[in-house]
Amino acid sequence: MKLSMSFKITGIVFLLTLGQTSIAQMLSGEALVNALQEGGHVIVMRHASSPRQTPDEGTANPDNVNRERQLDETGRRDAVAMGIAMSRLMIPVTEVESSPTYRTLETIHLAGFSEVETYDELGNQGMRNSGEAYSNWLRERVADAPQQGNRLLVTHSPNIAGAFPNLDSTTEEGEALVFDPVVSNSTPVARISISEWPNL
Repeated sequence: MKLSMSFKITGIVFLLTLGQTSIAQMLSGEALVNALQEGGHVIVMRHASSPRQTPDEGTANPDNVNRERQLDETGRRDAVAMGIAMSRLMIPVTEVESSPTYRTLETIHLAGFSEVETYDELGNQGMRNSGEAYSNWLRERVADAPQQGNRLLVTHSPNIAGAFPNLDSTTEEGEALVFDPVVSNSTPVARISISEWPNL
């Protein structure tokens, strides 16, 4: 009898968890906007479109003194449009955290966010030997729900893939994963390509 009761309780918990995940994965359009307007979410974003090659003296932005990779025209346009859309939709972003690389900071600034904290743990782990530590740090940051508004983390594809190996596809440039820490710190409630923000 005890075994049967334990099995029933376990089954109920599993179904509730499965139901939450299914609902979360279906968030889009107005439901997604409403959720983001309420706050409490963590948005993990890959930087906007940036060519693999580094700029030369003639093509580097004036403030790109180290001639790191920078956004191309598409990336710049998409970052600006994303910021305008988030402002228009009144989505509160109270914390912005970034990789220290030029292309991530350029994405943030073009989106209209002036206050940002940089963390080495959000830097490109593909260039380092700290993959597991960086992945653990990112998962822990996602699990920590912001007290007000939403938190935006801008990082790189290897970091996202390492922290969330259950994703069914590679995160595209500019794509954002929206997490609700109450539901899960490993499965996003939505995925938004950077070009989708103006149409939400």
